[in-house]
Amino acid sequence: MATTSKSAASKAAKPAAKPKAAPAKAVKAAPAKPKVASATAPKAVAKPKAAAPVKKVAAPAKAAPKKSSAKPKITTEQYRAYVEVAAYHIAERRGFIGGNALDDWAQAEAEIDRLLSEGILKP
Repeated sequence: MATTSKSAASKAAKPAAKPKAAPAKAVKAAPAKPKVASATAPKAVAKPKAAAPVKKVAAPAKAAPKKSSAKPKITTEQYRAYVEVAAYHIAERRGFIGGNALDDWAQAEAEIDRLLSEGILKP
């Protein structure tokens, strides 16, 4: 029995061999996706009610351009310079004697407006 007990004792003294486990693999977690409505996702949109059909109206024919009585576009500085020179010449014709500077200025404005509207004075 000694042999039996020796072998049993030697088996009992050695711990049982544990099976080797496979090393754990690192698992990457999928990144969390933010919740954003995609462009293809259907959206709840209220459809407008059908409107009555619109009749197309023909545009009136354009008439030939009329000669406008409006002044051509010039800057205020140009206009003021024209009036100033005209007022000076009005006073000069009078010989700078008597008269009123405001009356000369008003007469000069009327003259410049007329010249601009007739196209005699070009901006």
